[in-house]
Amino acid sequence: MLSTLPFTIPALREAYAAGTSPVAVVDEVLARLDAVNDPGIFIHLCDRDSLVAQAKALGAYDPDKPLWGIPFAVKDNIDVAGIETTAGCPAYAYMPDRDAFVIAQLRAAGALMIGKTNLDQFATGLVGVRTPYGAPLNAVDPEIVPGGSSGGSGVIVGHGIVSFALGTDTAGSGRVPAALNNIVGLKPTLGALSASGVVPACRTLDTVSIFALTVDDAYAAFAVARGFDASDPYSKELPHQDMTDPTGPLRVGVPNAASIKFFGDEVQGAAFERDVATLAARGAVIEHVDFEPLHAIARMLYEGAWVAERYTVIEDLLAQAPGAVHPVTRQIITHAETMSAADAFRGFYRLAELKRAAAPMLDRLDMLCVPTVPTFYSVADLLADPVTPNSNNGTYTNFVNLLDMCGIAVPTAPRGDGRPGSVTLLAAAGEDALVAAVARGFEKDCARMMGATRHPVANPAPLPAADPGTIALAVCGAHMTGLPLNWQLTDLNARFVRTATTSADYRFYALADGPPARPGLVRDKGPNAGSIALEIWDVPTSAFGTFMAGIPAPLGIGTIHLSDGSTVKGFLCEHAGLEGATDITELGDWRRFLAKSSVPA
Repeated sequence: MLSTLPFTIPALREAYAAGTSPVAVVDEVLARLDAVNDPGIFIHLCDRDSLVAQAKALGAYDPDKPLWGIPFAVKDNIDVAGIETTAGCPAYAYMPDRDAFVIAQLRAAGALMIGKTNLDQFATGLVGVRTPYGAPLNAVDPEIVPGGSSGGSGVIVGHGIVSFALGTDTAGSGRVPAALNNIVGLKPTLGALSASGVVPACRTLDTVSIFALTVDDAYAAFAVARGFDASDPYSKELPHQDMTDPTGPLRVGVPNAASIKFFGDEVQGAAFERDVATLAARGAVIEHVDFEPLHAIARMLYEGAWVAERYTVIEDLLAQAPGAVHPVTRQIITHAETMSAADAFRGFYRLAELKRAAAPMLDRLDMLCVPTVPTFYSVADLLADPVTPNSNNGTYTNFVNLLDMCGIAVPTAPRGDGRPGSVTLLAAAGEDALVAAVARGFEKDCARMMGATRHPVANPAPLPAADPGTIALAVCGAHMTGLPLNWQLTDLNARFVRTATTSADYRFYALADGPPARPGLVRDKGPNAGSIALEIWDVPTSAFGTFMAGIPAPLGIGTIHLSDGSTVKGFLCEHAGLEGATDITELGDWRRFLAKSSVPA
């Protein structure tokens, strides 16, 4: 019977394969919603007739569509054609004539859109109660805030009424509701999910996020929704990676005793200590690090230029009808009126300084593990103080998008007092598959229920081993296609993959030890840095040692950051080798240098 079925994607696909109708699933969704009886979850719930029409339009069961018949909900700052987008503000509402890019992706895969969920107005808040539509109730404990700004999406998944829901995440709105409703919150690399058709909060920092009952379900929805969108100037061409079994000991950073914050919640501290021990027991190398640079970056989100970015979204509304904006939201966003363009640039400079301070710590780690929230706050706490609890909720979330990290909040075993446990795993841009794979470890042999349902989380299936067959290698000089040393790759059966460019923080040199001329690539965030042209080759793992044996000093292999936010191994030059070298950064391409110069290739 559907009434006893967990609405995970695999369970529903199995039911459909056995003959269940999507119309029956629609009816079960509505029955579960009636049983919960929380009018604050949805701003717009599709009526049964429209849902049945959606279900019937799917036709016969199609197992090739990965989300065929899977019910999902959408935060009401994301456009769905023919349904008002309010962003939590009736005076702002408009009627979109097309689906947001991510909605179109999900529908094409067969997903059923149930309705649009409540949110902290204009996605400003981490508590879920800053809404004129009446706040949703936390799925696990109605006395606790639901979390925001994607509160309705977190609650609907927490009740097991839909398989997944879309939120957005600028400061933690895709993670905090997950922790408070005992579910998974996937916050992808910036640009992996298009923001076309999404009302921005901070356009340069926003991403659509995904809530689900399990890591696998969140990642399955992510795999479908992602994709490059030329209409979104912040969309990135990021290759999708399937999850594989993590190999080797991972170095995981956690806050040290001096910089960890629980605001007096000793139960939360004990739960986090237990969860870090779980990571260590599974082979992770735990490193306790000073989080103060990250805390300082977190504070910048609401003290710096990014408040002005929120202001740009509702500037006209504030001028014409300021009373239409929630008082707390208005108080936060109108702080931008006291700021100047000079303040904005000073904020950018300060962020660059803090990034530089954090870089040595982040570069030596594979990921961070943090408490998703430092403590729990009740609805009554927010009535007494609408600002401080919200700020505290962002302790381990506000810095993440400013650093362009990806992350996933995953439930852990309940705390000592029975409240949900949760940690968030964070890594560099492009490492979405890695953090998701590690997060699955917290679902293994874990004594907890999914959300507020009566269904225990199942042990995840084993992941395939990572393909050891090849190593992706970036080359920037004579090893590129058609140049004199390319044979050293082709003779080893290396395969050309694609052209690429580095991120805009590299210097490029023609070394002084030629002929033949040799390039030297170094990472340098100074004012004269730039992007450098590369080729990416797949080198057979068995041949990589042979290839490296022929590479003379001062060149070596290190991690290169690409313009699409991902990283790859490639040739870097020791600084000692730059003596007498010619800076050719402005050319940006070894072939341009060869064409311009008369030195032998």
